[in-house]
Formats: sequence, structure tokens, C-alpha cells
Amino acid sequence: MVYPQFRSPCPVASALDLVGDKWSLVVLRTIFAGRHRYNELAGVAEKISTNILADRLARLEGYGLITKRAYQHNPERFEYHLTQRGADFLPVLQQLAIWAREHIPDRWSLPGWFAEGTARQFYPEPGSEGAALNPRAG
Repeated sequence: MVYPQFRSPCPVASALDLVGDKWSLVVLRTIFAGRHRYNELAGVAEKISTNILADRLARLEGYGLITKRAYQHNPERFEYHLTQRGADFLPVLQQLAIWAREHIPDRWSLPGWFAEGTARQFYPEPGSEGAALNPRAG
């Protein structure tokens, strides 16, 4: 894994050094939601630019939060999936969303799979090279 230069040994500051930019949490949220291909990630409502998306995907992969694997070889195209480390980020996103719903007017309702999901539901399947389960399937 490739980590940035951390500002301090503070756990909050260190976590923000990894995912505290404007887009990383949106990318993780979208992968949790079951969108794994680049064009699906680029099509989020927040309108992330393709160069920023490519950078955030590379960073999240470098930090060990996601993996990428080819789903097409000519031309080569990739899907992005959570690692166990990335799946373990779910409670952080859930608490952030709960806080926003309670303190910022007119926010979206939380989908049940997100509000009631557990990190373990998103753990990679054994032998899947990091592909996460989709708790909304089946």
C-alpha cells in the first residue's frame, strides 16, 4: 500500500489524509451502492470529472480500500470492488449520513440496504480478487 505523508499521528487527521477530499467518500458510497464500472462511477449525480475520478480510484486502490479487475480485455476495462479494509469503512459512511439527515434539512432518505447493512456483507468473496458481495442482490 502507498500512503500519503501524514500530517500527524492523530487518527482523525490520518483518516482525512486518506479520504478527506471532496470525492473519495462519494466514490466509496457509489461502489457500496453496487456501481462498479468506470462509466457507472462517472455518472453519479454529483458530476465528478473523469480525471478526478481516475485519480481517486487510483488513490483508493493504492490505500487498499478497493481493487480493480478487468472485465473486458479488448479494449481493457475495469470494475472496482471493495476490499475488506474498504468494506470496514461502511459504519463511518453510515454515521456521516445519519448525522447529515438529522442536521441538514431536505437530505435523501437512507436506503434500507445502506442504513441496515453491515461491513461484513460487503467483504470480498474468497477467491474473488476483492469482489465484494452485493447485499441488494437476491
